[in-house]
Amino acid sequence: MRNIFLFIRRYFNFVFFVVLQVVALYILFHYNKFHEAVFSGVANELTGNIGGKYSNVTNYFHLKSTNDQLAKENTELRNALFSNFTRPDTSQRTVQDTVPYDTLGHFRKYKWRDARVVNNSVSLPNNTLTINRGSNQGVQKNMGVISSQGVVGVVINTSSNYAVVMSLLHRQTKISASLKKTGETGQVSWDGTSPLFVTLKHIPKSAPIAKGDSIVTSSYASYFPPGVLIGTIMDVVDDKSSSFYTLRIKPATNFFNVQYVSVVENMLKDEQAKLEEETNKINQ
Repeated sequence: MRNIFLFIRRYFNFVFFVVLQVVALYILFHYNKFHEAVFSGVANELTGNIGGKYSNVTNYFHLKSTNDQLAKENTELRNALFSNFTRPDTSQRTVQDTVPYDTLGHFRKYKWRDARVVNNSVSLPNNTLTINRGSNQGVQKNMGVISSQGVVGVVINTSSNYAVVMSLLHRQTKISASLKKTGETGQVSWDGTSPLFVTLKHIPKSAPIAKGDSIVTSSYASYFPPGVLIGTIMDVVDDKSSSFYTLRIKPATNFFNVQYVSVVENMLKDEQAKLEEETNKINQ
């Protein structure tokens, strides 16, 4: 208590000046309309700036929960797309099995599951990603994986709660792709050099091609629905000894910062593969 009195005694003149200054400012802004308006404007701007900074800080700490929520909403929207269903042949009698149907009788072909990337590589000859979904969540080998930007890769191994994805930047990657504009089909692969580019081969020279054209998954890509963006054409290599172009493609997915993905299941893929395998055995 003694120290408090000593402090007040020592700085009495300064404290008294501050009190008088506050009283004077109060009288000035409270009883003068012009100064009151100016003060209100400055105060509103100041509090607005402080509130904006505070909001940015709080939003930053809520980014993870926001991203998780957006990933789930994207998965729900993808599952609701009409393109995930196939119209049955109404001229024939159909028997419903374990494949889910919608209310119009269309049976689901594609099912989506959201996932988060927990490990990723881009500088190796064979790059992979690890996601936090595994067999317990319905993820299996040979399921396609895409980001909000485009194709990411294909699941090659799973555990109970995790899965490893063969990235588009993997030398064993082979994805059937087509020109979005005209539909010519080729195969996307990676030569193991730059992580910024992949290669599309077997596009006939009769196809009209221009830099910037979009490359999407074709209807032959059983791991993915047709029309998923793979990338855009950056360069066209004209091999004079061949009747095909080799196209240099910039991937749509930024593999340096991919965080959230969706795993797509082709629910009719096994049926198609079994039929084709049986047919090949007959023809041998």
